[in-house]
Amino acid sequence: MLQLFFNISQALRTIRANLLRSVITILIITLGITALVGILTATDVMKSGVSSNFSDMGANSFQITSEAVHTKKGRRGAQVSYSSDVEITYDQARLFKQRYRFPDTKVGISKVGSSVATVRYESLKTNPNIRVMGVDQEYLIISQTGLLGGRNISQYDEENSNLVCVLGYDVAKKLFTKPENAVGKVVSVGANKVQVIGVAVKKGGSMMMNADNMVMLPLQTARMFYGGSGSYGINVLVGNIHTKQIAAEEAEGLFRAVRRVPLGAQNDFSVQQNNAMAEMVLDIVSKIGIAAMVIAIVTLLGSIIGLMNIMLVSVVERTREIGLSKALGARASEIRRQFLLESVVISLMGGMLGIIFSLFIGLALAASFHVPFMIPWAWIVLGVTICTVVGIVSGFYPALKAARLDPIIALRTA
Repeated sequence: MLQLFFNISQALRTIRANLLRSVITILIITLGITALVGILTATDVMKSGVSSNFSDMGANSFQITSEAVHTKKGRRGAQVSYSSDVEITYDQARLFKQRYRFPDTKVGISKVGSSVATVRYESLKTNPNIRVMGVDQEYLIISQTGLLGGRNISQYDEENSNLVCVLGYDVAKKLFTKPENAVGKVVSVGANKVQVIGVAVKKGGSMMMNADNMVMLPLQTARMFYGGSGSYGINVLVGNIHTKQIAAEEAEGLFRAVRRVPLGAQNDFSVQQNNAMAEMVLDIVSKIGIAAMVIAIVTLLGSIIGLMNIMLVSVVERTREIGLSKALGARASEIRRQFLLESVVISLMGGMLGIIFSLFIGLALAASFHVPFMIPWAWIVLGVTICTVVGIVSGFYPALKAARLDPIIALRTA
């Protein structure tokens, strides 16, 4: 143990004696480890964020939309894909809701009124990028949106086209500073005045839309303001997640009947399950992570070359010292071990800095995606292991060269 401490102190003295070269090499290793561990940590955070964002509509929910992707045989047997967009009408959505009787489910209907609306309160107004949705009383439940204050849209509001709305968190904060103060106030949504009956809790933005930058009107009110044409969305919440696939298949069969899709014809709509969309995005994130890891590995290869160069120069500069050590009885194995240890110490110093920087990257991304950050112990262990391997690989040849020096020839070196 004492010998190990002596070797480490000797390694640190050598690093201080060659400070500039050592610092440059440490920074190269730091960059490589920051890239590698940071990318792995960032990928985990992004996956968590994507899963969280897609689960905002509920992990146990699915949507029926007008977007569809069909496939057919090409001339050479290849699958040719094309998209179709046959609108879902209000009557079709309403008929589906009336007929769908799968146990323990809720069905909601929604419609986009505008994506470029401006909301005003007295002299204050938002940017013209507010999304206005017409929704029924089930929407907030299905989308798992809580209320910071006020109440949900009721069936009475919808049936009577009441001039009321639920504001997204960011909209309420922009107009009232304290979002909960918005309840009971009258705001202008475009050219129409409505009373705020509720404010949604902050949910954060997702890759699909920003739920906080939204105004929700009763469905019939939105139809009155923006017309009844356009496509409607159907959202279905399943009480038991294990029956979601069966519920989705039954919904698909029923909606084919509602849409009067001919027997054998492909759907002119799609049933989208959140987990399927999330898996698609996660697959993209994983591929980006793999590409970035290749770049990080190339950086680490550069650090191996740089560190090996420093150790070879160190062997040349310390030739007399090596010869003196051997003349005093130092064995070749001790010389070899000393140089290997110096290489590993330099590599681990760069690795520790890289791990610290990568943790800051993970923290920043976790804050951006509004997900909790957990210390990636597995990636930290991987980083330390890689640094140790880099140190051994970089120092092996220089250590072998130093151990093989003839002490008489080494002592003659000026």
